[in-house]
Amino acid sequence: MTQALPELKLYTFDEFIEWYPNKGKRYELHDGVIVEMPPETGDHTGIISLLLKLIVLEIEKLTLPYLVSASAFVKPPNTKSAYIPDMLIINRDNLKNEPLWKKQSTLIYPESVPLVIEIVSTNWQDDYYKKLADYEEMNILEYWIVDYDALGGRKFIGNPKQPTITVCELIDGEYQMTGFTATNRIVSPTFPQLNLTAQQVFDSIA
Repeated sequence: MTQALPELKLYTFDEFIEWYPNKGKRYELHDGVIVEMPPETGDHTGIISLLLKLIVLEIEKLTLPYLVSASAFVKPPNTKSAYIPDMLIINRDNLKNEPLWKKQSTLIYPESVPLVIEIVSTNWQDDYYKKLADYEEMNILEYWIVDYDALGGRKFIGNPKQPTITVCELIDGEYQMTGFTATNRIVSPTFPQLNLTAQQVFDSIA
């Protein structure tokens, strides 16, 4: 039986977690509104598989205390929002300070989140506007927007539009956004030795 969306009203985070079906479809909380996330496509899966493999290798090579998740929540403070990033790098050493981690798989502190990766789908405004603003407000140090189908606005990915990976690095409390296309090597503050081009990511699409 498909889990029906609740009637349209504003929910607190606790109400959202209590309602959450915990299987099947994925949902996020956007300013108190429960939002059903688009189903994962084959292209999406190909990109996640490549990034997961390469980032785990970097974590092991650098012996970092990091975990990788695609199911944990990130909750910006003082909001009625909670997101499930497509890929979330977690600093295991800070989990002891996270009050919502053990029971709700939820992170609220930037020290727990070195890097967030979102893969753009038809609701591209969420990634380029809403989530960017909230991750910046949380002081998350690095945020990737993987726009393999060039869906984002021209002010973000150029005119004509082209597939772009935008790396947002937190500098003095604000994101500095750098776009990587084609054979440009992606520069990641979290994983400075990562040897990966934007085209290699896009070529992972079957």
